[in-house]
Amino acid sequence: MAVALRCFRRLPALLYYPSFTMVRGLPQAPAGCPALLLDGCRQCGQQMLLTRQLATKKAKGKGQSQARVNISAALVEDIIDLEETSEDMQAVVEALKEDFSRNLSVRTSPGALDHIIVVTKDGKFPLNQLGQISQKSLQLLVVNMTDFPESTAAAAKAIRESGMNLNPEVDGTIIRVPVPRVTREHRESLAKLAKQFTNKSKEALRKVRSKSMNQVKKSKDKVSEDTIRLLEKQIQQMADDAAAEMDKLLAAKTKELLG
Repeated sequence: MAVALRCFRRLPALLYYPSFTMVRGLPQAPAGCPALLLDGCRQCGQQMLLTRQLATKKAKGKGQSQARVNISAALVEDIIDLEETSEDMQAVVEALKEDFSRNLSVRTSPGALDHIIVVTKDGKFPLNQLGQISQKSLQLLVVNMTDFPESTAAAAKAIRESGMNLNPEVDGTIIRVPVPRVTREHRESLAKLAKQFTNKSKEALRKVRSKSMNQVKKSKDKVSEDTIRLLEKQIQQMADDAAAEMDKLLAAKTKELLG
């Protein structure tokens, strides 16, 4: 018992330093130390740091419906890269912003057609790599497919199915794209498309979350159940934050489109 007390007596001072390098520097457990049940003093110290972090967050969040977790990425770098998970989730949010910017404008400009994907026998290509896009008037865009005439029909189909309410007309290798006047019906159509983009992005977000959750679960034989629960809560919290940001983007875009 005295040996166990000596082993744990050195831990409290280290708890003031949430650095993973300090945890690495903890002494290994002497024979008979109860900490061996947690794979030595090093893992015991790591678990105590994680528990202390959660306790701190609960104290700060007293009176709130749910305490937030904020685990230091360095503490769990051997289990999962939380920074990479965060970056992957943010990339999904940024992709949604780009979709909104490119495809959901009330007024159609030549740039709005640039990244429409055209499926050809040689693969998938952005429209601006296959044809020259120009604006002849406020109500007419023209796509010149002279360089890739065999892809003219595929390009017209891609424009028609882009969800931008466009009805292209093909004349040889020239695609004329009348720009519809901005009607209430058109605005509502764009708002529905914004919702579809958001749902698609949330599905991509769920895939990132599931991938990270599965990675954490693979370490259940090496770390405690408390550590697994904390990490799962952290990942879910990150996903919820990203989803909330998407909802704000959708609300702002809907308001912009519907006026």
